[in-house]
Amino acid sequence: MRREEARRKAVELVSKMTTEEKASQLRYDAPAIKRLGIPAYNWWNEALHGVARAGQATVFPQAIGLGATFDTALVGEIADVIATEGRAKFNAYSKKGDRDIYKGLTFWSPNVNIFRDPRWGRGHETYGEDPYLTSRLGVAFVKGLQGDGETMKAAACAKHFAVHSGPEAIRHEFDARASAKDMEETYLVAFETLVKEAQVEAVMGAYNRVNGEPACASRALQEKLRGEWGFEGHFVSDCWAISDFHERHMVTKNACESAALAINTGCDLNCGVTYLYIMKAYEEGLVTEETITEAAVRLFTTRYLLGLFDGSEYDDISYPEVESPAHLALAEKAAEESFVLLKNDGILPLKKETLKTVGLIGPNMNSRAALIGNYHGTASRYVTIQEGIQDYLGSDVRVLTSVGCELFRDHSESLSRGQNRLSEARIVADASDVVLLCVGLDETLEGEEGDTGNSDASGDKADLQLPQVQRELMEVVAASGKPAILLLMAGSDIDLSYAAEHFDAVMVLWYPGGEGGRAAAKVLFGDASPSGKLPVTFYESLVELPEFTDYSMQGRTYRYMAGKAQFPFGYGLTYGKAEVTAAEIRAGEPRNTSAPAERGDKAAQDQPASTKKEPDAVSREAQEGVTIFAEVTNRGSFDTQDVVQVYVKKTDCPDAVPNPQLQAFARVSLKAGETRQLPLKLSPKAFTVVDAKGVRREESGTYAIYVGCSQPDERSVELTGIRPLKILYET
Repeated sequence: MRREEARRKAVELVSKMTTEEKASQLRYDAPAIKRLGIPAYNWWNEALHGVARAGQATVFPQAIGLGATFDTALVGEIADVIATEGRAKFNAYSKKGDRDIYKGLTFWSPNVNIFRDPRWGRGHETYGEDPYLTSRLGVAFVKGLQGDGETMKAAACAKHFAVHSGPEAIRHEFDARASAKDMEETYLVAFETLVKEAQVEAVMGAYNRVNGEPACASRALQEKLRGEWGFEGHFVSDCWAISDFHERHMVTKNACESAALAINTGCDLNCGVTYLYIMKAYEEGLVTEETITEAAVRLFTTRYLLGLFDGSEYDDISYPEVESPAHLALAEKAAEESFVLLKNDGILPLKKETLKTVGLIGPNMNSRAALIGNYHGTASRYVTIQEGIQDYLGSDVRVLTSVGCELFRDHSESLSRGQNRLSEARIVADASDVVLLCVGLDETLEGEEGDTGNSDASGDKADLQLPQVQRELMEVVAASGKPAILLLMAGSDIDLSYAAEHFDAVMVLWYPGGEGGRAAAKVLFGDASPSGKLPVTFYESLVELPEFTDYSMQGRTYRYMAGKAQFPFGYGLTYGKAEVTAAEIRAGEPRNTSAPAERGDKAAQDQPASTKKEPDAVSREAQEGVTIFAEVTNRGSFDTQDVVQVYVKKTDCPDAVPNPQLQAFARVSLKAGETRQLPLKLSPKAFTVVDAKGVRREESGTYAIYVGCSQPDERSVELTGIRPLKILYET
């Protein structure tokens, strides 16, 4: 159903309602209107990495892990599965008359905020620190979730609009101050893309203020959203954010004024209870009936688009689709692609036939909580890392285990001394041919304020260190002298300097979902190659970062940092050795406008005159962008996947982002020795800059374009031994 038809039907239905009935429909728990045949509907549902909080569902890797895949097709497929399971559950629940919370078809996902600071506890809900990567994966998720059928399969929601990434402890009264340049260049990019390209059905506001205005009642943000971008869906508040107006932000005097401010500024739906005061605000003349009507029309337009009144082609999706074998296999594949190998001295992949005893140690080795992150569903079976390895090895190899220590407490038994499992860890290590140590965090140590056990930091991390007990365990395993592999299960940057120096291999598993253990075993033992890339920077320390409350991008993320990363954004090893061996740029199709790229800065001196464009060519490129054809070869002896990445830097321009920034990427599968050619499209936006006033403009002149399997920074070159190709391109 087209939006025009859905809105026409919504207008007709809403016109039959009284003002009070219209107002009642603006709550997340909209009641039934029996005289009009309208059933109750609860708008609140979650699907960050699988249908959440509604019982059994396929649990995919946490969003940050999906970010590490750099795989838009995979993320789109996952979102389609989520919509299928959401429909299956909705259809079954509705037949039972169950219209409770978390059982609707409006999913408040994805989270496309920028993970600008590694302390933020909710950062693992995002796709990482880069606006372009976030945009592309966000578009894939929204399109996969909403589908392309006659009716919408499920409704996606881009959150939290906008400029929201901690601190959690003060989010209800905090004013995030961001420059016009940072807004256009970083914080609004993904939201704009999801609105314009993916036609996301909903947008959720944030708790904080943005440059003085509450995000859920910001005229400036609404002018961007509905004015400049043409958003036609509905806007929902974050939960209980509107009550913050008078209780924490102190911009209104009471709930009645807060409800009026929110709806008058474009917030259609209230997750919370403040819109219970809409009728009082109406009676006091603070809100017009036309405003209430428009909000109701927008909401019923969404319900019509979902086919909730006229039926949908998805009404026959049955409950057995939930956690089907195909869906579980996809969750396992996603976990495999998400793992990021940071170090490997040759110990990986492990060879089962050469091992007699394997030691499995660490608080996250057999932890279900470390599989799931937050905003998760319930798997019928959780395959922990320990269980996955035990199942893989069977009876052929002896497996010894020890928790080694707790996640952060200093003893495991109430009457024991501190670190009472360290001696067991020593014993296991001494008796093993190789040791796998699994450390990290879970949602109790990094998560959302109010949903976490980390009361000291209110969901955020105080620093980049593992808890002290885990650091002591790392030292014990390293001191054993046995070959040792460190596995990190966390959703953010952790200081791995000790691990990188003392362990033979280091791999990040994130929060890999219900099938995470099965995937980990396959990757560790070489049935699959790791191929994930870091979607965030791993910093050496917090010293180089601005204050957590400072929303300026200066010094933050790979695009603006001045120092050297511990492990850079875009970095990740494989068991193969993929290398971009040739690249050329074609403006449109099929013109060739540059000579083949060369390694390093030498290319800057060797570009031919053919890179200079005639005026008509410049005009066409501004509209169409350019395509890079990259030739990539696997020089290793192991079949693998890798991610070809294209970074662009405008030279000699004070308004340009200081470091090369990601502007295209593509996954590629390569057998040992195989060479393939990939097209990578650079959009016209790649050749723009943003000035201090937030105005984005096309900028003619020279651009440096880097093509490789990593960033072009010196640390990535140091870690990989490969320098991306560089081309100077004239526009």
